[in-house]
Amino acid sequence: MNRIVYWAMGIMIAAVAVAMSTSAMSAQDKYSLKVPGGIAFSEVKGYEGWQAVSVSQNGGKFAVILGNPAMIDAYKAGIPGNGKPFPDGAQIAKIHWIPQKSETEPGQPLVPNTLHDADFMVKDSKRFADSGGWGYAAFEYDVASETFRPGTLTDSPPQANDAKCGAACHTAAKARDYVFTSYQKR
Repeated sequence: MNRIVYWAMGIMIAAVAVAMSTSAMSAQDKYSLKVPGGIAFSEVKGYEGWQAVSVSQNGGKFAVILGNPAMIDAYKAGIPGNGKPFPDGAQIAKIHWIPQKSETEPGQPLVPNTLHDADFMVKDSKRFADSGGWGYAAFEYDVASETFRPGTLTDSPPQANDAKCGAACHTAAKARDYVFTSYQKR
């Protein structure tokens, strides 16, 4: 009888181990993603804890713009308003959410709801010399699978799916070292 109990316990332990490894395998490691020929998600690891630069609303989405410490230090030194470029190593993230009406905050009609995408700019004047010294990446978020994927030409806005995907748009801000976002007073 003990042998049967131990056998049954062994089967249950094995089943739990398989279930745990299957669920662990199905969870995406976003830091393994890379825009072909460009920025890897791992290059911006920790972006979730970066300091806020500003917020925006465009294309029906809310966004928070975050900067890594090198980006924040550059902003505080007066870049780009002083005419100097951002230093290599500066990074910026723009996280978009689809808004919804708040059900819990009276007087607050819209609040961020569903994550839409995460966009990044990485300054490396040698690696991205042909795009103003900046590499770009857009990673679209799929709510159903809770996973990211590199942006493509079928997304809105379309992404060329390479490190230059944002270069054409950002030429409008060439005088500001290709960065639209200003560091706001606090």
